[in-house]
This record gives sequence, structure tokens and C-alpha cells, in this order.
Amino acid sequence: MPTTDDDLSDVTREAPAWSGSTAVRLLIGVQLRKHREACGMDREQAGYTIRASPSKLSRMEAGRTGFKVRDVADLLTLYGVSDEAERGTLLAMVEQANAPRWWQEYRDVIPDWFESYLGLEQDTSLIRTYAVQVVPALLQTEDYARAVISRSSPRPSPLQVERRLALRARRQRLLGEPDAHRLWVIMDEAVLHRRVAEPDVMDAQWEHLARMAEQPHVSVQVLPFTSGGIVGGIGPVTILRFPQQELPDVVCMEHLTTAQYLTKSTDVLPYHALMDQLSVAALPASATAALARDLIGG
Repeated sequence: MPTTDDDLSDVTREAPAWSGSTAVRLLIGVQLRKHREACGMDREQAGYTIRASPSKLSRMEAGRTGFKVRDVADLLTLYGVSDEAERGTLLAMVEQANAPRWWQEYRDVIPDWFESYLGLEQDTSLIRTYAVQVVPALLQTEDYARAVISRSSPRPSPLQVERRLALRARRQRLLGEPDAHRLWVIMDEAVLHRRVAEPDVMDAQWEHLARMAEQPHVSVQVLPFTSGGIVGGIGPVTILRFPQQELPDVVCMEHLTTAQYLTKSTDVLPYHALMDQLSVAALPASATAALARDLIGG
């Protein structure tokens, strides 16, 4: 488990526009805070050096804003970090964090809050998600996704639908990297009975879901109707875990026009408990492929 959950607590209440590597940006913030606290300096003193307010420095330490190489270099000097190797590594990370990511070409169909999620999703090692209405985006076929996107609110134009489809297909590439990403899905049984498209589209979706569920890096469980009301009205939720042990898990709860991100251990742990409870109540992952294929032709 990560050991510095509270270092990034400021990230929980708003969705920043992260364009570079989110994990790298968060790591830089953690390191800057560690060095500042080690020399006993407050944010007001440190901010004065780079002509920044304490609130801006707080955003930097939380990874919620971009970094200038000059500012980071000045802060490292102020904090007494003189080792050239350490300075060089951190400044190289700044360059990496500022580099544009692939989704920049889709900015016309990505709201700011969702850009934040894309940065998190791409940098994770494990994605745990609970789906209550539709098949998760990473497991959707093109035609199923088109039906879902077309019915979203506000209604997108035909061009927007195709652009969002292209974005979704690009996101799905991360599941082609089994050594880097794992996906663990728990779906409410209602997802399997909600027909969002024509029968042939649904049949193709169920076959695709079955094949994905058979992949070693993908786990899909179904929460049956017979499990009762253990969820207590909780909607869809995703927990993102990063390969860097310094970073806390992030809980993402998507709403109609925004999203909420939680990183403080006191906020995140109840969602881990929820996911564990759902996993125990759900059918085993080994049963999912057969369940999905049983729906074909139905």
C-alpha cells in the first residue's frame, strides 16, 4: 500500500487539467514537499523564492498544476538539494511531466474533468471499477460504445460521436499492455440485461466481454440480483492504483458534468472495503465468460 496518502489531499476536491504524465507530476509534487518540510520551511517562504503564492505552491506539491524547470531548480537550491544526480533526475521528470500526451488531439471532445481522469488511467498499474448501468468503456465494442455515446446527455452531434468513439478506442489500447495494466471489474447483473442497442450489437458485445474476461490481466465479476442490497445506493466508482509506491490510490466518482477524486486514506479506505465486499458477494470471475455467452441470441 502507498505510504504517503495524505501528501496529495489537495487533489481531491477539483479536477485539474493535467496534460502530461499524471503520475510523474504527482511524484514531483511529493518530492518538493518532502524537501521543503525537511528544511523546516513553510509554503509562504518557499513561494516567495519563485514569486508564487502559498496556494500555488500547494497546487504544485499536490501535482495539480504545471511546473517550470526554472521554478523547480530554484526550489531545489532553496531547499539545499545540491546533489547533481538528484537534481538532474527531478528536472528531467519536469520535462517528462510537461510533455503533451496522446489525448491532446481529442481536446475538442474532452471536458477538463475527464482529461484529468485520462491522465490517471494511463499511468495506473491496476484499475478496479464497479459498473451499474453499462459495460465499462474499456470493455465496450465499437457499436455498443456508439449506442451508449449517442444516448448520452447532452446529445452529441454525429461528428462528436465519432470523435468520442476514436478516443474510446485509443483508451482501450492500454489493455493490450498486460504487463503494465490490470483491470478488475465488478458489474451489476442489470448491466447484462440492459439492451442499449440492436440484438446483433448486443450479441457481439457479449462475445467480446467473454473473450476479454478470459484474458489473464482482466478480471470481470458479476454481482447477481440475489446478492441483495449490499451496495447501499452507491453509483459507479473506480479505484486507480499506480506502480509507484509513493503515490496513494485515487478514487474517482464520475458525475454528469464533473468528477470527484479522493486520495486521503480516510476517504479511500471505505471504497476499498466496498470493493472487497462486492467482490465477495459477486460470482467468481471464472463464471463470467459463460454468463456472457449465454446471453447471445437471447
